[in-house]
Amino acid sequence: MKRDRALRLVLLAAALLLAALPLIASRALVQDVFGVLCLLVLALNWNMLAGFAGLVSVGQQAFVGIGAYTMFAAVILLGLDPLAGLVLGGLAAAVLSVPIAFFAFRLHGAYFAIGTWAVADIARLSFGQWKALGGGTGTSLPRDATRDMLGVAPLREALGISAAAAVDALTYWLALALVLALLVASWLFLRSRMGLGLQAVRDNPVAARAVGVDPTRLKALVFVLAAFGTGLCGGLLFIQIGRISPDAAFSLLDWTAFVIFVVVIGGIGTLPGPVVGVLVFYGLERLLSDYGTVYLIVLGLIGIAIMLFARRGLWGSFVERTGFDPAPLGHAAPHSPVS
Repeated sequence: MKRDRALRLVLLAAALLLAALPLIASRALVQDVFGVLCLLVLALNWNMLAGFAGLVSVGQQAFVGIGAYTMFAAVILLGLDPLAGLVLGGLAAAVLSVPIAFFAFRLHGAYFAIGTWAVADIARLSFGQWKALGGGTGTSLPRDATRDMLGVAPLREALGISAAAAVDALTYWLALALVLALLVASWLFLRSRMGLGLQAVRDNPVAARAVGVDPTRLKALVFVLAAFGTGLCGGLLFIQIGRISPDAAFSLLDWTAFVIFVVVIGGIGTLPGPVVGVLVFYGLERLLSDYGTVYLIVLGLIGIAIMLFARRGLWGSFVERTGFDPAPLGHAAPHSPVS
């Protein structure tokens, strides 16, 4: 009990420190941590798909791009506030995930992974034909779109900061809120009857069906919800970036490959795994980013070593060795489905 209470205090202190960061840190650090939080949002969504639903997607960049392009269209073509466009981006990703699921769910294993990647590339090429948003070269948000965004003016007055700093603070707090909401919602869902059914489907689909669990329904629900969360994150990322192009919005490396690395090294099929993975990833990025391609080589070698010698990732191995799990889900996590 004392250990659990101490852990809760540490987590509360960490959350408060993160919330206060825009008030005490430089803009450069706020922007860096914003990027880390968005990567964590993507990792939590991918972990729910691959780690708990057994859906190893290599095409989640499709929903990042759909969310981002919808947000740009809402601002540039409809004249809406970027935050309204952000919500529309999440909804558009969720809606478009339905026909994608109809196609992708007919595939299994490696075919499912390749199929989702193909869909994402088709989306990239299709959005590249959207001339109103710059076609293949992309476009930028109007200069005043983010400065006039809902919430920016009150922040400027309350904190006495520039419009650009207020935009950074607002997008940072939205990313932090999204992370916290996803962590809490994921924990509650995975401990619910549906969540336990989902994990049962992942571990033994035949046995799960025998006790009345509908695998397709559960997996489809997770796929659509993950698309919604990923689309929201895509819109938020590109509010901060301010410019969009098909190659940037549908980047396999930035929005899927790095996400898979984070989840695998942290612990796929565990809720705290992506958090651990993103901290390791950020630390390595800070240490090795000046070394160019060496940075990517080291990331690859670490990923291979983790998959060979700690298949449940850093967090999974820690729980296995110590027996201490501060976020139990009521169901043992399996070996990595990508191992």
